[in-house]
Amino acid sequence: QVQLVESGGGLVQAGGSLRLSCAASGRIFRFNDMAWYHQAPGKQRELVAAITRGGIATYADSVKGRFTISRDNAKNTMYLQMNSLKPEDTAVYYCFMSPTYWGQGTQVTVSS
Repeated sequence: QVQLVESGGGLVQAGGSLRLSCAASGRIFRFNDMAWYHQAPGKQRELVAAITRGGIATYADSVKGRFTISRDNAKNTMYLQMNSLKPEDTAVYYCFMSPTYWGQGTQVTVSS
């Protein structure tokens, strides 16, 4: 059974940083593409960043230059380093593993 557990969310002031982690179990992590999504209240879930099993990263335009996605296959863990946070980054952040696995989400709140 696949389990994805996010951690690292919290409350931060605008301009601050947070590092999210997603620990995976139950499936061979290194063979799967991974991604971070976020969902703000009243909005659809959106892709923030993705990383292939080979380590190729892509980003939403809104986070380019501020966020960095990475993975450590030895630790079965994916990360999202978020810098220069803005109030509009406030959302629940979800970990995704291909083909259809989701974590429970972690809240990120950025105050102005």
